[in-house]
Amino acid sequence: MKIVRRIVKWVLILFFSSTILAVVMYRFLPVYVTPLMLIRLVEQVAEGKSMAMHHEWKPIDKISPHLPVAVMASEDQRFLLHHGFDIDAISKAVEHNRKGGKQHGASTISQQTAKNVFLWPGRSWTRKGFETYFTFLIEMFWSKQRIMEVYLNSIEMGDGIYGAEAVAKHHFAKTASVLTRSECATIAATLPNPIRFNSSAPSRYIRKRSSKIEHEMRFIPSFPKEGEDYDPNTTSGGIYHKKR
Repeated sequence: MKIVRRIVKWVLILFFSSTILAVVMYRFLPVYVTPLMLIRLVEQVAEGKSMAMHHEWKPIDKISPHLPVAVMASEDQRFLLHHGFDIDAISKAVEHNRKGGKQHGASTISQQTAKNVFLWPGRSWTRKGFETYFTFLIEMFWSKQRIMEVYLNSIEMGDGIYGAEAVAKHHFAKTASVLTRSECATIAATLPNPIRFNSSAPSRYIRKRSSKIEHEMRFIPSFPKEGEDYDPNTTSGGIYHKKR
């Protein structure tokens, strides 16, 4: 039993030390590849397709300022207010799902970033537990600006397309820095399923969703620079006026 306890002890020490080190390193280093990118390459080979992975890291100041606002309006409106988990959204999702029908999620941008960078896709309780752990770590060691920067560079935005720069070039023939407000809303509208929905050729559903996101962007503040707080005067009302 002593040997078993010793093995468990060192396994836990190795796990916590290596994961914390990885999170601290990614606080400063670009994320050039994620588990999902590698999984997609394997899937492409399995389906007899040519391998394609378009990804180019860009600092957040080289990405259109409309894009952080658009993804917050679409995916996580309370991103600048919570500490990784949106309790209100979780409560509403649980209540809705209890009634049946289409299941609603409440995953924040922080949770999605943790999943994209450190984990594999899936819905198991084991993966969810690791997601919670890594979300806690990145909220502890990273700023909101760093979380958003990594999110916008690592998220899947099309078939073989990852991050803002790649989607800007392949879907809009421009760099991410000059994406318009409307284009950013369209990109955000496809994020629930970027393989099915194409921001370069938006369907009627995506155009309608994009229009709604543009409206919601009025209530999201301009994304603050590193070390700064958000300015409620950059919104037309909404929750960011109430929480200052």
